[in-house]
Amino acid sequence: MTNSTPEDVPGLRLETIAVAAGRPHGPGAPLNPPIVAASTFEAGGAGEYSRGDGTDSVRALEAAVAALEGGERALAFASGMAAISAVFDLLDPGARVVVPDDSYQGVATVVADGERRLGWEVMRLPTADTDAWLAAIEGSDLVWVESPSNPMMEVADVPAICAAARAAGVRCVVDNTFATPLLQRPLDLGATASVHSATKYLGGHSDLLAGVIVTDDPALALAVDHRRTYGGATIGTLEAFLTLRGLRTLPLRLGRAQANARTLAARLAEHRAVTRVRYPGLEGDPGFDLARRTLAGPGAMLSLETVGNARSADIRVSRLRLIRAATSLGAVETTIERRAKLVGQEHIPPTLLRLSVGCEHVEDLWADLDQALNGLVSDSEAER
Repeated sequence: MTNSTPEDVPGLRLETIAVAAGRPHGPGAPLNPPIVAASTFEAGGAGEYSRGDGTDSVRALEAAVAALEGGERALAFASGMAAISAVFDLLDPGARVVVPDDSYQGVATVVADGERRLGWEVMRLPTADTDAWLAAIEGSDLVWVESPSNPMMEVADVPAICAAARAAGVRCVVDNTFATPLLQRPLDLGATASVHSATKYLGGHSDLLAGVIVTDDPALALAVDHRRTYGGATIGTLEAFLTLRGLRTLPLRLGRAQANARTLAARLAEHRAVTRVRYPGLEGDPGFDLARRTLAGPGAMLSLETVGNARSADIRVSRLRLIRAATSLGAVETTIERRAKLVGQEHIPPTLLRLSVGCEHVEDLWADLDQALNGLVSDSEAER
């Protein structure tokens, strides 16, 4: 059995690649790569030990994600943070790093640790300030881009930043978790690598931990593969199987969730209990024009800020009956979280609620949000 690739059929669209890539083929082959529950294999085959060589399930997942991203090689990790850490672990002491000032909390922690222990020179720039990014690239060792950002939903000019980094010979890595390959393909724009927390949209069902790095750079692929193997960060075969199964429905899930997000964002923007909606699909949003130019769609993540204070925002969240208060994102179910309650996220507006819009009926989601937001919060409740 071998894994077929979409390249066997030229011109396939991404929706088809998500379904077709990474499948076994040949007479009698199963349509899906089976779960091979083994750590050790007899010598002479594709691999002998799964920590370094993976399994058929791992290789099939990597083939599918590489095809979706348009990359030469994908490497699957045990979590998104394992993939992220593998990239930052390549930096030497004293390295110069450019990151968003609104970077994902895990990235912010890794960068702060490198700054403290290894003397990294860190430049933290506003995601949407393209001029600042272009000015910072020369002389840097790593440019790390997240767009849209988490949870402020700011949009970076990814094509301009990647092109400038490539021209300067600087490694540029894009966290593509929010956009997914369906809305943005960083390698096509000049990025050195695209990184995913596959726990989110690629897996899509809140039932696994996984990460993926996709790159066209053989040296980078070899280096992060080394970090994965000897850091023990290889994805398990069951998690790889589940991620690939989730990937098959990514176009359907993201399409439904994005349509829901557009509707909810427009309605929330008019709600009396909402002071601001951050969503690049809304006309008037600071990232609207750039999102239309750089993304195939605004995605299914949005953030809203409510009247009152942090306590009143928590009370409104507690009144939700359908939408779950939970961290993580990108799954079929809609989740919400007040991000400023987390350590290291104190810079976020205190009433900001990050909403990961799922695949439920949009009217049911709206009814739940509306009733939770409409309920009055007394001064005594808000002060408790």
